Amino acid sequence: MRTIVSQLAGASILAAATMTFASTTAAAQTASAAANADADANAGSEREIVVTATKRDEAASDVAGSVSAVTQENLQRLNAQSLSDYITRVPGVVFNDYQPGVSEVVIRGVASTTYHEANQATTGYYINQIPLVEPGFPLVIPDIDAFDVKQVEVLRGPQGTLFGSSSLGGAVNYVVNEADPTKLDAGAEGIVSSTRRAGEASYAAKAMVNVPLVDDKLAVRLVALQRYDAGYLDNVGTGEKGSNDLRVRGLRGSVVWQPGATTKLAALAMYQEYDLDDQTYVLFGDNPKTFERNTNVDEYQDTEIQLFSLRLDQELGFANFTAIGSYTQKKADLAFDDSIFLGIDARTGTPQLSSSTGKSTTYYGEMRLASSGTGPFTWLIGANYTKLRSDSTDGARLDGIAEYIDANPADFDGQPSSVIAPGDLLRRTVSTNRVREIAAFGELAYTFLDQVTLTLGGRVFEYESRPRLQFLPNAALIAPFDYQPGSQKQSGFVPKVSLAYKPSDRFTLYGLYSEGFRIGGVNVYSAASGTPLTFGSDSTQNYEVGAKFELVPGAMSFDIAAFHIKWNDIQSRLFTPVTFDAYTVNGGGAKIDGVELSLVFRPTANLTYSANVTYNDARLSGLLPDSSAPGGGYAAGTQLPGASDWIIANQLDWELRSSPLRPRIGIAHRYLSAAPVAFGATLQKGDYSLVDLNAAVRLGDGIEAGVFAKNLFDTYGILNAPFSFAGSVTRPRTVGANLRLALR
Repeated sequence: MRTIVSQLAGASILAAATMTFASTTAAAQTASAAANADADANAGSEREIVVTATKRDEAASDVAGSVSAVTQENLQRLNAQSLSDYITRVPGVVFNDYQPGVSEVVIRGVASTTYHEANQATTGYYINQIPLVEPGFPLVIPDIDAFDVKQVEVLRGPQGTLFGSSSLGGAVNYVVNEADPTKLDAGAEGIVSSTRRAGEASYAAKAMVNVPLVDDKLAVRLVALQRYDAGYLDNVGTGEKGSNDLRVRGLRGSVVWQPGATTKLAALAMYQEYDLDDQTYVLFGDNPKTFERNTNVDEYQDTEIQLFSLRLDQELGFANFTAIGSYTQKKADLAFDDSIFLGIDARTGTPQLSSSTGKSTTYYGEMRLASSGTGPFTWLIGANYTKLRSDSTDGARLDGIAEYIDANPADFDGQPSSVIAPGDLLRRTVSTNRVREIAAFGELAYTFLDQVTLTLGGRVFEYESRPRLQFLPNAALIAPFDYQPGSQKQSGFVPKVSLAYKPSDRFTLYGLYSEGFRIGGVNVYSAASGTPLTFGSDSTQNYEVGAKFELVPGAMSFDIAAFHIKWNDIQSRLFTPVTFDAYTVNGGGAKIDGVELSLVFRPTANLTYSANVTYNDARLSGLLPDSSAPGGGYAAGTQLPGASDWIIANQLDWELRSSPLRPRIGIAHRYLSAAPVAFGATLQKGDYSLVDLNAAVRLGDGIEAGVFAKNLFDTYGILNAPFSFAGSVTRPRTVGANLRLALR
């Protein structure tokens, strides 16, 4: 069970709100943001969201593709802390919320599990366009805390041309605020809340300061945060109430130097850690709505990420030059209790634990040129280089086994514990990988008749990997194994083409073809379980048409997109029947057909209603082999895990702008239809609605107080599971209050 449960869990802190491309002024959570809102309202203007995830500043309504941006105002309005508070408000998005720090965003149903992909994720993650996931198994998928985040951009559909591997379904780009040399700025936020079933209160304390060191030229910005989410699950084995406590700590720093009007140098540093006391999965048993787990010891998990980057932006007149360099280090350490299935070991009287430790280091460099000006021709060319080194050790630990081995050498062929069980490790699998990527990419767009734009793009890439898999001498006396296939190369070309018709600023019609891909890898437990040693790459092809239009200026906007995705050579995560070791195979294919609708309606200056509706039909198009399944696999027509047919999100916000207190109240609703948690599983996730409430008033200059209720009706829902006996569930009703302070 060590790899099933080894990444299973996490509880949703529930859904919140999304923004579509035609955002208007929303009441901000700080005095300065509110002042900006007032200014916009008085001027009768509408603020168009500008996105950067296309590697250039571009109005979201001009992008020939599906893109959403959750703005800072909305993140604050929703008391958003992590992805689960807002990402599912975006059309076409499902969140596999389990272990904090490795939960995955799934876009348009492109996933083979609700658990954790055994190789690269199917969604790419970035911060200010810097990759947050490596070309291989991600030890950590950072869930960046929402404090002082400018916006979160979600590109739906494959993004292989500009972003490379790990973007089969789409990409998520966090845009964090950089240092501002033009003004002194500071802010703070405090949150206290109570969750039903939790034994104590949850809290968060966050602060930001922005200091100009040289007016209009040099500034530094610092962000610090700590968050404690009280546990709400009961571990009947250890006797702990609310055992799954989570602590999040983070630091972020930005330095911006602008020596001249055409030059900008920006440095970004980030550290964030997740410390989970006990895992967040429950054992369903005969109780379909349980909050109980049962282990003999706590199953802890600690993850962390450090990132350092430097970026140069230089205007050259004919084009804008950008150079980015980054260094990212991730660490993970976790343990799971095998004794809940194996019982207490009779030899030592102690429980056997599965353990996993890992570290990855990624170096990334990118240079690109983007045309400037407004002529009919626009273009972007670039190149990037990625170098990854990852090392992980997975095994089983049994306290006291080394002493037992040395006292009973005949039972172990006379081999000493120092060889077959160092550090009380019964078995050890060591996997290492070295990956190097070189790629060149570009896009060329031509606008004719002032209304029609044809864009052609492509990416040429080469990956070189050197994996190694070692199954070391062990107390089970299974023959050791050392697999070193040597250097493996993969190269290819990823095309993209779009055609957009924009007869006015209020209407855009487009057609799009794009692709995504993911590189192959090795199966960590293949040496002991007899599963295939390696698996190959997979890819997606996306055919899409869409329209974006403003029906009533400043009052009603509407987006619609229809898409067909072909997923080839699916990397599917499967499990061995007795030991439940995870492994990946390629097989079959899938087709995904869907429609996404977004509506924003503002009948009055004080009232805004938004709605997102997604229909998604994601099913296998060919047999997916699995020797342990009836019939030897899963037939064409089988629904993809977690790919709900319907996703519906609604939000209604009211704010009295004329009052000095600026009272506001908002209600957000989300519905997710049922979908299987895994291939062949009877258990389903979804089939529930979640409702959140938020309200706030302004108490003075730069001071705002609010209250909120998440999961107002205390709905119980299953979020993920690899099988039908264990999984993660929604966080119970949580009520709280917050206080925000701002100085600008």
